[in-house]
Amino acid sequence: MKILVCISKAPDTTSKIAFTDSNTAFDTTGVQFIINPYDEWYALVRGLELKEANGGSVTVLNVGGADNDPTIRKALAIGADSAIRINMEPKDALGVAKQISDYAKENGFDMILCGKETIDYNGSQVGGMIAGYLDQPFISNASKLDMDGNTATIERDIQGGKEVIQVDTPFVLSAAKGMSEPRIPNMRGIMAARSKALVVVEPGAFEDTTEIAEYILPAAKGACRMVSADNPAELLDLLRNEAKII
Repeated sequence: MKILVCISKAPDTTSKIAFTDSNTAFDTTGVQFIINPYDEWYALVRGLELKEANGGSVTVLNVGGADNDPTIRKALAIGADSAIRINMEPKDALGVAKQISDYAKENGFDMILCGKETIDYNGSQVGGMIAGYLDQPFISNASKLDMDGNTATIERDIQGGKEVIQVDTPFVLSAAKGMSEPRIPNMRGIMAARSKALVVVEPGAFEDTTEIAEYILPAAKGACRMVSADNPAELLDLLRNEAKII
């Protein structure tokens, strides 16, 4: 079973967010980057569990520059067999999906796993676009994945219950919370990652369809208003006339 796991890097959640170049670029100065948690904790780890149970291989793929290599090496330390980096600075989800799908089409994978979204852009677009390019089934926000031969049984959390889906390989899936438990790289994995293959592939031709006009930080939060517990009428008045939420 050949499994491709798409990973991206994202700023650590404690990072201070700022912009440069007239607010058209994210300022990476002093920012600690990590593997996007949905990609690492759920897509990658579940892929490794499936490989351990059924045999095969897990390849991680990242679209980005050479500064992404340390992030990719962590995925190798967790247990991925090999890694591919498509040497292109990503500008939008469509360009990323096109590069990933072109590589997948040439190399043939039984399944492509990715996190349901990145924690910086929260777009939830790449998985569906990959499936569209490959003309394969796409299952989003999956919380459970089991294999029986070439047939996958997948669960998704929906309002009021769960949805169970069966699909044959190949397919594309985006993983959500519940898919697996995070793994921490051990010393053996960290040492082994140094010798594992990290292949750099030049991107295929693609015409960018979007550009960044401006990044804008959210408005600063207002001061906290304290209301006496003995005066609920004042609270109701503030909620109705000032906050306008009732």
